[in-house]
Amino acid sequence: MSADGPVTVVTGAASGIGRATAAHLAARDDRVVLTDLTPDALAAAAAACGGIAVVADVTAEADCDSIVAEAMAAYGRIDALVHCAGVEEDFVDAHEMPLAVFERTMRINVTGSFLVARAVGRQMVAQGSGSIVLLGSILSQVGYGRNAAYTASKGAVLQLGRALAVDWARYGVRVNVVGPGPVATPMSQDTIDDPERGAWLRERIPLGRPAVAQDVASVCAFLTSEESSYMTGAYVPVDGGWLAL
Repeated sequence: MSADGPVTVVTGAASGIGRATAAHLAARDDRVVLTDLTPDALAAAAAACGGIAVVADVTAEADCDSIVAEAMAAYGRIDALVHCAGVEEDFVDAHEMPLAVFERTMRINVTGSFLVARAVGRQMVAQGSGSIVLLGSILSQVGYGRNAAYTASKGAVLQLGRALAVDWARYGVRVNVVGPGPVATPMSQDTIDDPERGAWLRERIPLGRPAVAQDVASVCAFLTSEESSYMTGAYVPVDGGWLAL
């Protein structure tokens, strides 16, 4: 990482899209602040890309504030946030879904997105600049059944991103939402490996394969760069053509 490169916070950085994004940003000389709940995996990810690790729960207001405090103590500013932390529940029909599963999914995916974005956004508003990327899904736009909580949460993340983009544009802060389709990460690997569901996914995706984490990371990197300086409030699908059908 460069000694004077942009400072980017990446949540969910211990694995999957978050870890790939942190590595991609570090390779382009961002100074990366990695956050997650799992200390050992997070420390390994931070060591691999030369970033600093902050163990934090995105559903805890104090933890989100501590992410900002740690980043400011280390680097004195925050230029970007890529919020990858999230959860997907087991596939089940809505009438069989326990309330606890629905509420947990909404708290992590929606409330967590708000708390992290608000904490980082306060600093960016004070600076007069910044770029925030939230992770939505193709299910921010469509549904394919048996995951009502996840679909509802990702729809809410998209609308949250649009609302923040409008609120903060006058302060020079941009907010965009990336919408991955199926991605081969630990969170979704069981689905992709399932013979029946995995075959259906591959047939459904025009490009014929799930994404890998790097496919999404590169788009997140673009949205935090000056090359996307006139983009805010946008939804950018990374779905192999899923939404085109």
